[in-house]
Amino acid sequence: MSLIDPINSFLASGAWHAGLAVIKGLRNGAVYGAKIRFPHALVMTFLFHSGSFQDKMRFILRATYMHSRNLASFVFIYKLLMAVQNRMNGEQHQWHSLIAAFIGGYYIFGENNKINQQINLYLLSRILMGLCKVGVSQGIIPTPKGDPFPLFGALVWAIVLWLFEHHRSTLQPSLQSSMTYLYKDSDIFDSLRNFLLYNR
Repeated sequence: MSLIDPINSFLASGAWHAGLAVIKGLRNGAVYGAKIRFPHALVMTFLFHSGSFQDKMRFILRATYMHSRNLASFVFIYKLLMAVQNRMNGEQHQWHSLIAAFIGGYYIFGENNKINQQINLYLLSRILMGLCKVGVSQGIIPTPKGDPFPLFGALVWAIVLWLFEHHRSTLQPSLQSSMTYLYKDSDIFDSLRNFLLYNR
């Protein structure tokens, strides 16, 4: 019998499952946050940030740590509050997830920083699509006769380019930078060198 066998037996027994699930959620949040942020930060930093190698690595590690910590903390709070509500009410209700996520979102993702902005905006696009599908499935929104995605794509790009051209300061700096490279820097050239080989 190895030292790990009693631990495995305890974990498989189901005893303290809710509490252990909270701890595993903390672990999964940290791992997933690091897996998602590190490669993204690595690529974006080396493509678009200036500075020394050490400065870039510090930025990458700081962004990875913040994303990982925030996601781990949120999952911990969410699962803990879900377990508490379930214990208090004897069963799970739909509003439990709303309350638990609202509290966790306020304390963890309510701080206005670049990492939280990116995560929150990513989720906003996904939940808008999800809410539209819920509306259709429950008869609140009429079932589209055709594929609504072309109209969705058209509206998204029309609005973002209108904002960029006429209200640029309202967009996130990273989006402004990307759009400047695509739509404004492409107007600047006076030789083959800055037409094909280099941007400027």
